[in-house]
Amino acid sequence: MTDSPQRPRPLRVLAAMSGGVDSAVAAARAAEAGHEVTGVHLALSANPQSFRTGARGCCTIEDSRDARRAADVIGIPFYVWDLADRFREDVVEDFVAEYRAGRTPNPCLRCNEKIKFAALLDKALALGFDAVCTGHYARVVTRADGARELHRASDAAKDQSYVLGVLDDRQLAHAMFPLGDTTTTKDEIREEAERRGLAVAKKPDSHDICFIADGDTQGFLAARLGRSEGDILDESGNRLGTHEGAHGFTIGQRKGLRIGTPAADGKPRYVLDISPVDNTVTVGPAEALDVVSLRAIKPRWCGLAPTGRDEYTAQLRAHGGETEVTAEPVGDGLEVSFAQPVRGVAPGQAIVLYAGTRVVGSATIAATTRAGDAAPAV
Repeated sequence: MTDSPQRPRPLRVLAAMSGGVDSAVAAARAAEAGHEVTGVHLALSANPQSFRTGARGCCTIEDSRDARRAADVIGIPFYVWDLADRFREDVVEDFVAEYRAGRTPNPCLRCNEKIKFAALLDKALALGFDAVCTGHYARVVTRADGARELHRASDAAKDQSYVLGVLDDRQLAHAMFPLGDTTTTKDEIREEAERRGLAVAKKPDSHDICFIADGDTQGFLAARLGRSEGDILDESGNRLGTHEGAHGFTIGQRKGLRIGTPAADGKPRYVLDISPVDNTVTVGPAEALDVVSLRAIKPRWCGLAPTGRDEYTAQLRAHGGETEVTAEPVGDGLEVSFAQPVRGVAPGQAIVLYAGTRVVGSATIAATTRAGDAAPAV
């Protein structure tokens, strides 16, 4: 939990074990470091078979069995905790509601905020544990004054600090990421798992949304929000085609538009705006996606909140790069200006601010201003 060379005092650690290789190795490292570790697998569905299949490392019955076998090899106690109701309310229903409102949510980030470092952590602390351990690639650095900071992983290629940017001071104080200082490749993590006798060493990584079993997000949303024909418009309001529900689109989307008439310039068109009120989708050229500033809400700070305007780098998606920004807290929100225009920015996404490798905090994008716009797009 600290970058200090001194060996930390043994802690009572609750290791969240998804059934994948990363969380198994993280639990093994925590135990090897001398901590008193207990493994726990989170049952996140009342019907686990409705979640992703194929041993992808998250929510299936097979995943819980893989986690139990890993705990047995490590030699630690193991339990399964039922958080299905909380997961449904805070993650799945939130996901559907955000798409209904024309926004683009990040369910993994919400799960970290509401489940792994809220519901799980609260229960762990109530039972006398000192920390929750996960297999995320990120670092918690302890400063000289004892305060903790969240930093990028030592290996930038595996860094997962973006989806942890919602953690606050209290949560960071009880977070442990044993893989954060790892500079080895994922293949070497798998080799370590194999050396430790962990059967998940060759298990595939999880990349899809765990609660959409077949990976068909549009089908999942249509089943819950229904299909409702609407118009696809150009920037001038001309009707180009129809769709079966505005919730099936995201800002910046190119594929699946099914527009028969080509653009006058022959170039591809992209989704520019989604209006759930009148069920319309507006499309246009790529350059119309250029965003120069945004307004974000619900900021969460990984430490003291900034008090004025300052320069940072920002990350706008889990696997995206960094971009230079100027940001300032305004009221209960955040105003952000980009040094260079960026594309693919949609309301509902999270923006995470960094000062070097340190995570400053995150906020939810509420509106964007594009190049040439007189007012923000919402």
